[in-house]
Amino acid sequence: MQILRHAEYRRMPWKNGGGETTEIAIFPQGASVDSFDWRISMATVASDGPFSLFVGIDRTLSILEGDGIALAVDGEAPVELTRKTPPFAFAADVPAASRLLGGKVLDLNVMTRRGRFVHQVQRLVLSGETVVAPSPALQLLICAEGEITVGDIGATVLSRYDAIVLDGGETLPPLSATRPALAYLITLQAV
Repeated sequence: MQILRHAEYRRMPWKNGGGETTEIAIFPQGASVDSFDWRISMATVASDGPFSLFVGIDRTLSILEGDGIALAVDGEAPVELTRKTPPFAFAADVPAASRLLGGKVLDLNVMTRRGRFVHQVQRLVLSGETVVAPSPALQLLICAEGEITVGDIGATVLSRYDAIVLDGGETLPPLSATRPALAYLITLQAV
């Protein structure tokens, strides 16, 4: 089990230069935006515009802060994404553009290279104690709102945007939140 703290994440410009990204985790370690097998990041979207294209990549987007966006992918009708909607999966190598529904937003991006990894993103509302089923795949849990206590004795507290990484087969200790909290559980499976 590895704890990742928000203050230690790496910040960089978007691939297309249109904004800023905060990289939470990438594989393999030290990979670039053109060579990763999987990547998890947060991005600030401050204006309407196109998304960066990532050839051979599948992507899932979730809204963490702000009113949300209307996302049009590959000429389809726009889909409205907010903090309350489920994560939205789409191919990252087709044209996509967003329109802000209000002010700027912060989004969560999970990307995997097609043919090497697949991913799933679940939105979890936590209140009281929650047990997450173990998985043979790598799992990463990100605290999106509130605070989450991981385990009992000597417990670790995840604050906003902190994460915990579990190798395949590791069991996540019980999660608890004294006040409602929001988390995203990301599963990354090699193919």
